[in-house]
Amino acid sequence: MGRVVLVTGLSRDIALRCARLLADQGDALGIDKVVGVDVTPPREDLGGVKFVRADIRTPVIAKVIAVEDVDTVVHLDLGPAHGRGAAKELNVIGTMQLLAACQRVSHVTTFVLGSSTAVYGTSARSPALFTESSVARGGTGSGFPKDVCEVEGYVRGFARRRPDVRIVTLRSAQVLDAGAPLASYFANPVLPTVAGYDPRLQFLHVHDALEVLRRAVVDEGVQGTFNVAGDGVVMLSQAVRRLGRPTVPFPPVGFGTAARTMLRAMGSDITPDLHRLLMHGRVVDTTALRTILGYAPAYTSAEAFSMFAAGLQPGLLSGRGAS
Repeated sequence: MGRVVLVTGLSRDIALRCARLLADQGDALGIDKVVGVDVTPPREDLGGVKFVRADIRTPVIAKVIAVEDVDTVVHLDLGPAHGRGAAKELNVIGTMQLLAACQRVSHVTTFVLGSSTAVYGTSARSPALFTESSVARGGTGSGFPKDVCEVEGYVRGFARRRPDVRIVTLRSAQVLDAGAPLASYFANPVLPTVAGYDPRLQFLHVHDALEVLRRAVVDEGVQGTFNVAGDGVVMLSQAVRRLGRPTVPFPPVGFGTAARTMLRAMGSDITPDLHRLLMHGRVVDTTALRTILGYAPAYTSAEAFSMFAAGLQPGLLSGRGAS
């Protein structure tokens, strides 16, 4: 009998793509069934994925895991949400309920967590390169980075209680898809920046994100924590030149308030953790991804950003030396 995979957060683009990929390649991967759960049905075609309307914040998720005979859980329902309370409840409380459900079911043997490099935070004291063993030196006291730190803590606790479960944690750089904070920021016609700062950024192409998830699910010899990002970095100044977007530099002190006021006037917004990222940046080491998981990203950070930029409306400064 083949495996049964549960994917959470199916209304999120990356989760739906992951579920469809596993379902489409099910015969080759030894997967009999892929079940996707969320409170909101996806708007796109499900393919061979079975959708179950379920809220991971409630005990009903335990019934889904038991009834469907799930042995592999891919938790991708993490991210910013509308309203801080809603995000905290979904990210942290939802993960706690999901792990509690997995702990009670003996046939769960694999748990894959779609985490984020936000777990490292960002501050003036951050190292030039974060490895999987690095500790955050600031910027994780609130918002999404705090949620990610708490979620990973609960997963480590689950690992101690269920040492028989193979756990893979993927700390991914941002995929610039719909809803990603940096994607929303770059889509604005004018971009607020921090005067005197030019942060280094990393991105992940969706092709690489999906391939890493696929390998984490099917390679039963792999477990542990992995940074996932495209090679190289993109300086913020390079990104805005490529987009052809004019910038408005603000002083570091009060940047968050000024940037939020400016972006809200354009119908957008910015989160506190993005304030810090646009000042200090963040770069992670991906050696473990290559040597242990055995995967080298097909797209560099610069290539992933260029493909994202090609889908946006040209900026006001496009054609004036943009590169």
